[in-house]
Amino acid sequence: MTQAATKPVFRYQKVRRGMSQRQWRDLGLFYLFISPWVFGFLCLLLFPLIWGLYLSLTNYSGWSFASMKFIGLDNYIRVWKDMDAWEGFFRTAVITVVGVPVGIVGGLAIAVLLNQKVKGLRLFRTLYYLPSVVPGVAAIVIWKSIYDRNNGLLNALLDFFRRGTVINWISDYSNLALIVMGLWGLGGGMIIYLAALQGVPTELKEAANIDGASSWQSFRLVTVPLISPVLFFQLIMGIINYLQLLVPAMLLTNEAVNNFDRFGLGGVPPANRLYMIHLYEQTFFYQRYGYGLALAWIIFVIVLIFSLLVIKSQRYWVHYEVDVTARGDN
Repeated sequence: MTQAATKPVFRYQKVRRGMSQRQWRDLGLFYLFISPWVFGFLCLLLFPLIWGLYLSLTNYSGWSFASMKFIGLDNYIRVWKDMDAWEGFFRTAVITVVGVPVGIVGGLAIAVLLNQKVKGLRLFRTLYYLPSVVPGVAAIVIWKSIYDRNNGLLNALLDFFRRGTVINWISDYSNLALIVMGLWGLGGGMIIYLAALQGVPTELKEAANIDGASSWQSFRLVTVPLISPVLFFQLIMGIINYLQLLVPAMLLTNEAVNNFDRFGLGGVPPANRLYMIHLYEQTFFYQRYGYGLALAWIIFVIVLIFSLLVIKSQRYWVHYEVDVTARGDN
């Protein structure tokens, strides 16, 4: 064998810069599949947000852009001086502070009860979940008939035990009526809590019992930390939903439509005019779209601030299986 034959043969391949035809095709398919979401995000979310922010800086009345004028922060300054807006937000805050914890505790309590091994468990779960699938407007109509002053079921029960007792629940106890009606949808949260409870390892509960922990201590020190991500999610969603409460307050507390016939606001008692009702009234009844959009942006910022505060606080009470605050791989 010659020396030339023993030399290794080196083959050089030309390095192709850029992407191959297949990579371009895969990239095109990727953007093709996400294009519906991109279109929806740009046209149905981002553009309306930017356009609404611009209109909140104008005197737009909803009819013509020809008479629209840029007025800067005048709408926001007006909101700052609007006592009806502040009173509406205070009422909304009271309902939120009471309704969110009651909803979380109530849904969790029902889930704990339905997590026990009892006869007819599936039937009970179905019955508790069933009200949450009823359409919202239909549920409001049902509760309005229950709260009715003259022919309502609640007053009929009170009259049965104590003759002559008639309470105007909608006008005199409107906030309480809204909070109690909010318990109607506990079944939806109950399903989420039930799934979280069934994901708690039984080994940890047994270990706690062996160490001498009572049922309450086992629930508080073992179960609650393990389902805290679900509690965190429900807290965020509860705050968002209650701060934007509109339809239940509008339909439930509207006893008689006498002034605002087209929009159904005439019968809403003054004690139950929430922030969103004030926003709805200013925008669609008085046709102050610029001012209404300023109100909408303010409640958007408030909801965002509260959500960020809750998200920031999760490091102190929410426990994950992995450290979600970690940065990088160790």
